[in-house]
Amino acid sequence: MISFERTQHTLLVTGELTIYHAAEARMRLGEELAMDPQLEVDLSGVEELDTAGAQVLLWLKREARAHDRELPFTRHSPAVLEVLDQLNLAAAFGDTLLIAPTA
Repeated sequence: MISFERTQHTLLVTGELTIYHAAEARMRLGEELAMDPQLEVDLSGVEELDTAGAQVLLWLKREARAHDRELPFTRHSPAVLEVLDQLNLAAAFGDTLLIAPTA
């Protein structure tokens, strides 16, 4: 399951950003990007990320750049950091990687 919670310009993504939810995530994230030029995506709630989820995040970054917009991903969860490291994608995202505090 994946969920999204909006507070001002921050969208918190929670749950599994996997192939099972990639289409839903892409649609929702694309809508949020279109509505808010100051959008920031908080990844601290992502419990699982696979290559399909990573592709959604890469697509979103490219969409933002295509429209000359910044789109920071913040508070990367351990699951996100692990996949970014395994796929050597940290530089492609261009974000400062800060580990979210664990509960």
